Amino acid sequence: MPPKPEILAAFEAAKGFMPLDEGLALHAAAEEAARLALPLLEVGTYCGRSTILLAAAAREAGVTAVTVDHHRGSEEQQPGWEYHDASLVDEAVGRMDTLPSFRRTLHQAGLEEHVVAIVGRSPLAASLWAAPLGLVFIDGGHTDEHATADYEGWAPHLAPGGLLVIHDVFPDPADGGQAPYRVYRRALESGEFTEVSVTRSLRVLRRVPVTA
Repeated sequence: MPPKPEILAAFEAAKGFMPLDEGLALHAAAEEAARLALPLLEVGTYCGRSTILLAAAAREAGVTAVTVDHHRGSEEQQPGWEYHDASLVDEAVGRMDTLPSFRRTLHQAGLEEHVVAIVGRSPLAASLWAAPLGLVFIDGGHTDEHATADYEGWAPHLAPGGLLVIHDVFPDPADGGQAPYRVYRRALESGEFTEVSVTRSLRVLRRVPVTA
């Protein structure tokens, strides 16, 4: 089922970079993964645009959405870079701080009660995590260091039959950075995942169920 109109309106009103078609694909994956009755986890919160979709699917299924971000902005969001938004700089400390915007986004969408926000570095959070996950959505830093750490930290927690979703996968280097694409290829070549769908730069993979 597509998101309810108020969820779509909240998604389109929120700051962020995910287009609608990719958002709909993410929501569909979240709805499917939520049937496993396990949490749905996102790496890379920013201001909560995609979190809205995960939280809406989680609410309908009675599970929880978890989102992980240090909220200081990724590399391309720093001053002088293409995706920098000066309105998100905390003038008191002189650094990016997307946490207040994220909290407003969830509040306005009425989804605060369905989300656990982890404020910190993804690898550290992953090292402390012990529960199985129904979905892992990787949309954090786009360097090889960060994308690889997100994959290595969180994919092992994905339950059999769970979905691994990777954003900003660009096979052609002219279209964007290659780190998410390399993680995507690594997942497929591991033999642990099969591809479910492709929507522009969004890839959905399923962890192959363990056979006896």
